[in-house]
Amino acid sequence: MIELKNISKSFNGRTIISNIDAVFQTGKCNLIIGASGSGKSVLLKVIVNLFKPDAGEALYDGINIITLEEDKKKELRQQIGMLFQSSALFDSMTVEQNILFPMDMFTNKTIAEKKKRVDEVLERVNLSGSNKKFPSELSGGMKKRVGIARAIVLNPKYLFCDEPNSGLDPQTSLLIDKLIKEITLEYNMTTVVVTHDMNSVMEIGDNILFLHKTKKQWEGSNKDIIFSKDETLNNFIFASEFLQDAKQMRMMEQKE
Repeated sequence: MIELKNISKSFNGRTIISNIDAVFQTGKCNLIIGASGSGKSVLLKVIVNLFKPDAGEALYDGINIITLEEDKKKELRQQIGMLFQSSALFDSMTVEQNILFPMDMFTNKTIAEKKKRVDEVLERVNLSGSNKKFPSELSGGMKKRVGIARAIVLNPKYLFCDEPNSGLDPQTSLLIDKLIKEITLEYNMTTVVVTHDMNSVMEIGDNILFLHKTKKQWEGSNKDIIFSKDETLNNFIFASEFLQDAKQMRMMEQKE
């Protein structure tokens, strides 16, 4: 579990996030949503300690990463997996070398043990046999799956995904959502996803934090959204006719 207490962050006198409280639950897909400029990415970077907040705490199972000593912080970071928006693969490295990278940094395993683990995670993301391929030989969805494989190779307790469906077609986006959901349950991870994809919100949003004008506007599950009376949230989520129709259908299903 990750708990945020009164997190605030400003840049050059401009408040980006203000007094954010939230709980991200273990074994759940916790989503951070909001319009562009609402502070989603800044909040994510504060949580993983890329930015130091002006105030507040970010507690990983009771441990505040913000005030943690550097050696302890390094230990905690070994329990964190990251999936970046662009996948952030090294173009000059093969798939196998990309996935080996965090193991080379943080473990003392033999090369045979490392390669065995690479094969395991590639099989888990349905990319068995792609070890020697380079990123340039992969589709966008395949790159995201390699990114997921690298993110889980150290068996993390916490997984952070920044816009995992960015640049993907709807069908591939659904496959990535399904994979993130599955590995969250399998590894019993605390998964935090920053997303603009409203289909992801409705499909995998076990717990959703909605930011609006630097503050937490709403928090709840994808089921709670259907019956939300928050006008700001509804205007954001159900902006398209397709999603408005989806809301009406789900409300009807709930009543039956």
